[in-house]
Amino acid sequence: MGAVRDDVTISYQGVHYEIGRGLASYGIWVVGEPDPIEVWPDTPEGWYSAWARFATLEAPGSIRPVSGPSTPVAQTTGPVIEAAPALDTSTPRLEGGVSPGPQILTNDDPPGASTSTAGGLRFLAAALLSIGVALGVIGIFPNYLSGVSLAAEPAELVPHVIYFATWALSGVLILLGGSRLRAGALLAAGASVVTLGLFLADAGTPISGGAHLMGAGLVLSLAGWVSCFAGSALGLTLQRGHERLGRPRGHEFVSFLSLGLAAIGAAATFAPAWDSYVLQTSAGTTDSITAGNVFSNPGAVIAGNVVVMVAIVAVVIVAALWRPVARGFFLLAGAVIPLTAQAASAVVQVGEHTSPSIFGISPSAAAQSGLTITSGLTLAFWIYCAFVLALIVMGVSSLLAKQPAELVIAAPIAGTPAGTRNYAMSAAMTESSGGSSALEPTGPTSG
Repeated sequence: MGAVRDDVTISYQGVHYEIGRGLASYGIWVVGEPDPIEVWPDTPEGWYSAWARFATLEAPGSIRPVSGPSTPVAQTTGPVIEAAPALDTSTPRLEGGVSPGPQILTNDDPPGASTSTAGGLRFLAAALLSIGVALGVIGIFPNYLSGVSLAAEPAELVPHVIYFATWALSGVLILLGGSRLRAGALLAAGASVVTLGLFLADAGTPISGGAHLMGAGLVLSLAGWVSCFAGSALGLTLQRGHERLGRPRGHEFVSFLSLGLAAIGAAATFAPAWDSYVLQTSAGTTDSITAGNVFSNPGAVIAGNVVVMVAIVAVVIVAALWRPVARGFFLLAGAVIPLTAQAASAVVQVGEHTSPSIFGISPSAAAQSGLTITSGLTLAFWIYCAFVLALIVMGVSSLLAKQPAELVIAAPIAGTPAGTRNYAMSAAMTESSGGSSALEPTGPTSG
């Protein structure tokens, strides 16, 4: 075994990383650095998980024992990860030969944080989301914009309810912990980034037209968004595990390109007018107009909507590159939910009574001329819905698709008869396909 460094025994070293054992856990260090970048429980499964991760960080054939023979541990090519050596059983001990128990860390906790600290941060993240949801619910009832509350406008109420319901679900998932913690954090983050522009667009109305247009409901909703964003950001710092952004290869590139094009399509069709109105008089004269083009609004409102369009593309691309794929799905879902809420809002608005005042015609004048107004939705809206549906379908398909697994060939553990091998699945690859991250050897098979 290698040299001991502050109660740490480094066993194997690659070009950039080294693996060893601390007081109560296995870990991976950057060569020469004092603190581990990832840790695993002091168990046989922890050793195999640590080795599987270490073998993915270092190039095949570069891993060598810190002391002893200079030959690599294994020379491999292709998708097979280097063989895990026999379980490292040399554990540093404290004085008196007692191993510390209370401070065992796992790769679900942020580096340098104790289990109790991680639990406290998880609770704080969920609390921030809960506070944000509470502020949003309260903000439904006071005046929101121009003296009208969200509760009085169903078309505006529906998307806000969906936003805050999403953050409420995210808070519950974070509080439950485990793999649900990460799903909740990613779901909340995706929703927070996309809704940023939507809330900015709402705030753009009083920015452009005067503060008298802003009601307490808008202030409370903005404060709720800030709290939910803070909760999602804190949740993202927890339980990072083996997550990373990966370069799409092979069939993954087709999926990445398809998601990117669908995101661009959704962003592009978010801008045109969605609302269509047909005006007809008693004399049979008809006229049709459209409304809702984002670029026909004041500059501050336009800026908010542009942020939405950029956020749609950015979040979908990051979600498509996220590894493991199963977790990237939750980031994508967080972005798609506000887009779906916007479509639902448009549909609700079609069913509402359309006042002639929006066309500059008084109700009395409209009654005298026998004016009737029929509302509908434009082709741009339905194309937008098609792109959003494509994002949903492709996201679910990528989640359900069988992810490639890499085989880890474990060296015989002490007591294993000659001529047999133990096989285990890579923790990182198993996690990417949505399974357990623990490595469990199968029974011996003939060599």
